[in-house]
Amino acid sequence: MNLGQFFEHWGIVENPFRGEEARHDTVFARLSAEPDTSNAATPAPTSTTTPTSTPTPTTTTGPTPTPTQARHSDFEKILGDLARPSTSIVFGEKGSGKTALRLQIEARVRTHNRQRPQERVLLIAHDDLNAALDRFHERSGLGGDRAAPGSPIESLRHFRLVDHIDAMLLWAVPRLVDALLEESPAGAAGAIDIGESGRKALRRLDGAARRDLLLLQAVYDRPEMAHARTVRLRSALRLPIGGGRRAWDALLFAGWLLPVAVLLGWWQVGTLPDSVWWVLLAAAALAWAAGAFKRLALDRLAMQRLARKVRKQVRVTGRTEASYAQSLGQLEPALASPASLPTTDADDSRYALLERLRRVLAPLGYRGVLIVIDRVDEPSLISGNPEAMRALIWPLLSNKFLQMEGVGVKMLLPIELRHALYRESSAFFQEARLDKQNLVDRLSWTGAMLYDLCDARLKACLAPGASHIDLVDLFAEDVTERDIVDALDQMHQPRDAFKFLYQCLSEHCSNVTAGQQAWRVPRLVLEGVRKQQSERVQQLYRGISPA
Repeated sequence: MNLGQFFEHWGIVENPFRGEEARHDTVFARLSAEPDTSNAATPAPTSTTTPTSTPTPTTTTGPTPTPTQARHSDFEKILGDLARPSTSIVFGEKGSGKTALRLQIEARVRTHNRQRPQERVLLIAHDDLNAALDRFHERSGLGGDRAAPGSPIESLRHFRLVDHIDAMLLWAVPRLVDALLEESPAGAAGAIDIGESGRKALRRLDGAARRDLLLLQAVYDRPEMAHARTVRLRSALRLPIGGGRRAWDALLFAGWLLPVAVLLGWWQVGTLPDSVWWVLLAAAALAWAAGAFKRLALDRLAMQRLARKVRKQVRVTGRTEASYAQSLGQLEPALASPASLPTTDADDSRYALLERLRRVLAPLGYRGVLIVIDRVDEPSLISGNPEAMRALIWPLLSNKFLQMEGVGVKMLLPIELRHALYRESSAFFQEARLDKQNLVDRLSWTGAMLYDLCDARLKACLAPGASHIDLVDLFAEDVTERDIVDALDQMHQPRDAFKFLYQCLSEHCSNVTAGQQAWRVPRLVLEGVRKQQSERVQQLYRGISPA
């Protein structure tokens, strides 16, 4: 017998236990989809009475699984109140559901934004760090040869909190500019959809907010064609080039008229001594030359020097000095100054830039920002190295950053960092104030929680009209629900629970023929697979087994 025949008998249209990675798991995506309550119909009542005989197929599959059944019991604590974004720090083993937790947070945020368009939350996904870390490593000059032993760690030890904030702004600002200029790439992940009303609202921003948006774009837009988009954005926001630049440009291009006027006066009037005319001509030419020198040389050198400072500090982008100089040249002098730009490693300027982003988002109905940090063990420079992960994440453990007004940070971290955390000093804990950060010490699952999760996945895979079944119905009559719960309790994590149940079904199907019509997994198979899988899990924790 093969698994397809087994599932066909039970009316299961998709293998509930095949998925091991939440991002690619269609069952998880379907089960975790938040319902659209705005158009939801009143659900039909369901019966919880256990049938005494084989049920007749109907148009329903019994109680419909809900997103709540696919969530960890600490989900609500971790999520918090989206109207007042807060920080949570979660530690979990590989396969414990951290990425699933992130996807569920994203789904809840989408639902919240749909139901409360004037109290939306902007979700910044700080989870794909490969590009930012690679650029940082190349530009830091601290890592040396990438192939050299230990060089990435040496580079990451110099990764700062301001580098994290820069990477977050580099995620949010280009998407906001895309939405305003209607240049969002088709199907772009994380695109900000503001609609036509949002674009009108951005154009109606007060002068200060429009200048804030132009400043953010000038520093944090995508490297390719960022300077050209500065010109288009300034035009869309109807912002002039201030600070007398137009007057200087007029002097540069029309200043030659003054020496010509002196020459014409000398030729037409000629009543003054020639020496006076020579002085007047020299003064006019000198004034024009001085204006041209200031505009073409001094201003350009000053802008290049400022661009060099910005590029030196924003180390997670690949923009050039020339691109920065052209963008900063579109700003008013009050904005294009070291006081407003990230020209040092001080974090105050970055906090100010985050606050500028919040001011720009407010007219669009965004009342908060949620930053989700996940998959910190996956970048190629880290590759699961605990010391590298520690170097990357520890700068974020600052109470000032984690308790920003209107900004929540959800940190979904590998368990290795929990072990490193408990080796830190009391001074470190005083600065991080983890007692205020909704700390989940370990994202653990009991056997009962895993049973409910697997049962919900099973029901989500039933065909329309299939008879209602529970997970225990797939096993022989002498196997009780408690037996399955106890076996799942030894798996500890959802990923390992799915492996265990998948192996049970595969082992059973491979030992019987289709003609035997043995549609239930016997206790002997359950016990044998439990022993194998529990040993595998223990070897995985000890670092002996790869998966």
